[in-house]
Amino acid sequence: MVLNVIAIVISYLLGSVSFSIVIAKWVKGIDIRQHGSGNAGATNTLRVLGKGPGIAVFALDIVKGIAAVGIGHWLGDNSWIPVLCGLAAITGHNWPIWFGFKGGKGIATAIGIVVVLCFLPALYAGIVAIASIVLTRYVSLGSLLFALLTPLFVLLLGYPMPLFYGTLAFCLFAFFRHRSNIVKLVKGTENKLGAKKGA
Repeated sequence: MVLNVIAIVISYLLGSVSFSIVIAKWVKGIDIRQHGSGNAGATNTLRVLGKGPGIAVFALDIVKGIAAVGIGHWLGDNSWIPVLCGLAAITGHNWPIWFGFKGGKGIATAIGIVVVLCFLPALYAGIVAIASIVLTRYVSLGSLLFALLTPLFVLLLGYPMPLFYGTLAFCLFAFFRHRSNIVKLVKGTENKLGAKKGA
């Protein structure tokens, strides 16, 4: 029981390492949350700092999610712990203790988590999400589709219920964090990938 709690706490602290903030500070000496969309994530890093830093943040956030699940498997004693460790990492990414509880939206970290926990549902949801981004250039729409479809595929493919509840929680987190993007998508004012702000 104690190791379970330790695993979850470590995962939250790991999730709280915001690579977007760290890399932006290191590369350009800025707080990424004061530029672009204000979000501490890979997409805003890409817009503000360019492809190299954006790809680096995306990859490191994925690795962060993978590591959290690994910690859950290593220290946990039941199938719920890797799932809870993954959710703790997303919580840390979204509300990082190291950076005033103002972080990103957790999608890249969630990708790392679900790829390890339920590869096929993540793959199928990812294909739909990537296709939507290619067709519409709305990263937020692709992120929301990924979040929505992952628990549905988990359920349809008969994965264990802890994975369904875990991915459902991730879905709810994603929609909560993207609520301003949803409003912009409905209004048609959401920023497109590769477009200048305001274009």
